[in-house]
Amino acid sequence: MRLLRSTDLALRVLMRLAVADGTTPTTRDVAAAMEVPYTHTAKVVAELQHLGLLDARRGRGGGLALTEKGRTASVGGIVRTFEGDGDVVDCEGPTPCPLNSACRLRGALRRAQEAFFATLDPLTVTDIAAAPTGPLLLGIPNLQGARNPV
Repeated sequence: MRLLRSTDLALRVLMRLAVADGTTPTTRDVAAAMEVPYTHTAKVVAELQHLGLLDARRGRGGGLALTEKGRTASVGGIVRTFEGDGDVVDCEGPTPCPLNSACRLRGALRRAQEAFFATLDPLTVTDIAAAPTGPLLLGIPNLQGARNPV
């Protein structure tokens, strides 16, 4: 299973904000540090804000900050939200699989997907940003100069 680019970026943004220690990096700061396009980062940040996982303030003294809901959010829940609830493979797509009615693979893949999510469900954003990850996140060059605490 491979995560969508937006899912990966959402998790990295949340992890970085979990160790922000009072700083409020902008969406541009985060995009530069993660070496991804600003427009893609802005879409992910907007979705995370819509979900209540972060606050985004514009203007002087603005920036991004993780909410308490964001700190305690389940990683599995975040991944499900960004990935959707669909099957790993689309057996009934535009060209349905001829094995669909008697396929044992589909059920096995569904169980594997559920095991994947079950592994992520108990983890929170705070958990995945803990050491040794947190100090590494703080060392990302483009975020060291993030705005000072408000």
